[in-house]
Amino acid sequence: MISLFAILKSVKEITFTVAATRQWAKLTPAIRKRVDNKLVRYATTGAGDVKSLSGREGARLRVGDWRVIFTEDPTTIIVVAVGHRGEIYED
Repeated sequence: MISLFAILKSVKEITFTVAATRQWAKLTPAIRKRVDNKLVRYATTGAGDVKSLSGREGARLRVGDWRVIFTEDPTTIIVVAVGHRGEIYED
C-alpha cells in the first residue's frame, strides 16, 4: 500500500519564469484550466505528452494546440514558456 505521504512527496513543485507568467496571463481561462490540469498531472504522475527539445535545453508538454516549454530537476518543474504551437518555438 502506498501512503499519502509518499504520493505527496513525489509531486514536483511547478514554478513559472517572469516571461511564462506573462504568457500564462494572456491565455483564456478555459485554456489555462486545460494546461494547468495537464501540468499538475505531469508533476504528480510523470504522465503526459512530453518530449525533449532538440537544439535547446528542456522539454515540451503538448496540450492540444498549446505547448508548455519547461526544464525540470528532481523536485521542480520550471515553466519557461506557454503558447500556441505555431508561435512557441520562435526565439
